[in-house]
Amino acid sequence: MKDKRLKSKARLIHIQQAIKSIQRFTKDLDKASFEKQELVHQAVLMQFIVIGEAINHVDDEILNRYAYPWYKVKSFRNFIAHEYFNLKLSAVWEIISQELEALSQIIDKMISIEFT
Repeated sequence: MKDKRLKSKARLIHIQQAIKSIQRFTKDLDKASFEKQELVHQAVLMQFIVIGEAINHVDDEILNRYAYPWYKVKSFRNFIAHEYFNLKLSAVWEIISQELEALSQIIDKMISIEFT
């Protein structure tokens, strides 16, 4: 059980780091700039894959204690990995600008409540 918790904590920290990377990569951009800069949006998509993969390895018992649509995080990772040809960068930008901060806050809350 302890090992499972430690792995969950490590994965939550990976998510925190990936979110911070996305925020750093997109800090001075608007939607149009983001869409034009291939290197940036490719880097951002990789971080979203990291987030989705990491959340798959967080203990469901922990996730279930927090009201958040975890299925969206997992589904987005799968969409990037398997349906990348249908991906719309404008939708990615909407996630960055409207949803990423809420995910960051809940991950921070989970780490502080579950592991301190």
